[in-house]
Amino acid sequence: MGSIIGTMGCSSSVADRRSEKVIRAAILIQNWYRFTMARLEMRRRYSLSIFQSIEYADEQDQLQLSNFFTFMLDHCTHPDSVSHIFTSPSISQVVDEGLCLTEFEKKIDVPDSYYGPRLSFPLTLEDANALLHAFRNEQLLHARYVLQLLCETRKVLKEMPNITQLSTSYSKEITVCGDLHGNLDDLLLIFYKNGLPSEQNCYIFNGDFVDRGKNSMEILIILFAFLLIYPNDLHLNRGNHEDYIMNLRYGFTKEVSKKYKDHGKQILCLLQDIFSWLPLATIIDSKVLILHGGISDTTDLDFLNALERNKLKSLMRPPKSVGDRQDQVKERIPTTRPSKHIANQNVAGKTQHISSLGSTEPSDPALKEWKQILDILWSDPRSQNGCTPNKCRGGGCYFGPDVTAKLFERYNLKMLIRSHEFKPEGYEISHNGKVITIFSASNYYEEGSNRGAYIKLNPELIPRFVQYQVSKYTRRQNLRERVGTIESSALKTLREKIYAHRSELTSAFAQYDLNGTGKISVNDWASAMESVLQLELPWRMLRSQLAQMNPDGEVDFMSCFYDLKIGQPIKEVQPALVETLCRYRKDLEIIFNVIDKDHSGLISLEEFGQTWKLFTSHLGIDVRDESLDKLVLSIDYNKDGHIDFSEFLEAFHVVHRLEKKANT
Repeated sequence: MGSIIGTMGCSSSVADRRSEKVIRAAILIQNWYRFTMARLEMRRRYSLSIFQSIEYADEQDQLQLSNFFTFMLDHCTHPDSVSHIFTSPSISQVVDEGLCLTEFEKKIDVPDSYYGPRLSFPLTLEDANALLHAFRNEQLLHARYVLQLLCETRKVLKEMPNITQLSTSYSKEITVCGDLHGNLDDLLLIFYKNGLPSEQNCYIFNGDFVDRGKNSMEILIILFAFLLIYPNDLHLNRGNHEDYIMNLRYGFTKEVSKKYKDHGKQILCLLQDIFSWLPLATIIDSKVLILHGGISDTTDLDFLNALERNKLKSLMRPPKSVGDRQDQVKERIPTTRPSKHIANQNVAGKTQHISSLGSTEPSDPALKEWKQILDILWSDPRSQNGCTPNKCRGGGCYFGPDVTAKLFERYNLKMLIRSHEFKPEGYEISHNGKVITIFSASNYYEEGSNRGAYIKLNPELIPRFVQYQVSKYTRRQNLRERVGTIESSALKTLREKIYAHRSELTSAFAQYDLNGTGKISVNDWASAMESVLQLELPWRMLRSQLAQMNPDGEVDFMSCFYDLKIGQPIKEVQPALVETLCRYRKDLEIIFNVIDKDHSGLISLEEFGQTWKLFTSHLGIDVRDESLDKLVLSIDYNKDGHIDFSEFLEAFHVVHRLEKKANT
């Protein structure tokens, strides 16, 4: 009996030890899993930070480019070549408004070989469904129908107020969508999940329909078609990208010109006017304010509702009184974005004409109108109280909870819904639940980078969020692979930015390398990176991805550039010129496209040379002209006095050597 009890006791202790081992193993696995997930989340977050920081820096570049257009107009020997940027043709020069439909029917033939939708006006739901079907199958709508649709859309928009007033008593729920940025798949998925617009299914699309994505034109056609069919049930607010100068940089102008070669100019002209007629905001039940960007401490809804919104075709072209102010600071414009301590003392850099006004209310009426619209299309919320210039974007304000509370008290509001900002989950709630950001473009930076979302508002005005993600490839990837793809793309973009500032970074590193060893501490390396690039990134964390470290813990700072080079070896160009062309390649492409009125892709050597000299003069860049002259002459292959500027600029893109080796 005793032996049995002893055996049982022994068995029990063995079982206990096994159980302890199982528990320890489970704890170890759990800890490993948590650690692994935390590292993946950290990598995902810093990758998204890289994308967003570079996006905002690019917006600053765009605002600076707008400065240059004004400078160019004042100094160009042949101002007619660029004046069309500012003197928009009237609609009557493009089309007879009274005969819009019949005029295009007579002038533009639709061949029998065209198998796309054939629209008849007034549009019906059947027409809208035909458009959806065609675009799912990557068909183009014929230019005749596009122009007719745009003319009819313009008529409807002209009759709308600056601020649309809606009531939930006419609809069970109202759906609010944020930025789409040319991502047609997101719009189609929203309609699939939430139903098509109708009298029972009201929608508000909160701006930024275009740019970045490849199907901006299709999105506009679909939204405008439903607007014509259900003008009381589908509503559109203007975003900061419904702006023809923004479209030059971010792809929409190029998309239209490519898809509609023969009638692209007419389409773009009509769209330029249509964008200026888009309403500025929507208010639901006098309680929920919906606008694209945000507010400032001077935002005046009554003033916004009364101004002539269509006068401002582009916010990138400030009223003349602002231009006069710019003349006083031209000589002080630096070649790069100023460091923070300089920017705080002297805001004459890239953000001068947009954000230096801060929260002051201009006395000039035209300037006041411009700033009021600028603030609601460009501003972002922040957790800190107050209202300060939005220096990350270069336009609009950062507004705090106190600014929100003040506006709500003045107008008896309870919620602000805005878009304008990338959010990993598709939405974000801030200011104690009073401000909601909604972003509807999934996979915005990279496949798998983020979800999109939309809001459903019921009659009690309680928001319900619906998230989604268009998945073409990510379903086949696990989480580690998805994060790896996002991280790789973000670091590639960052390395290109680093290479474009090679000279400045090398000088900044040298200030810390007093003995000329080529090595500096991690802290000094991080300080130098931030002082030049101004991206507010976690440089110490990113160091292992960007630069090599020796056994003593010092950074070999020139290793930042080891795996990068310019696409083609160009003997005619000196290194300083190569870097300048690389850094400003996107700006120069926009400028040359503006000069190239007939979209031939060619500009004269004289125009090229004069533009280059004005550009370098405006930015204060000291580059010798001789090597550029030799290079330009060598690219004029047939010696006819013109060059293919796209081919020229393509030679100055950054190639990642390791990737090139992997692909060969």
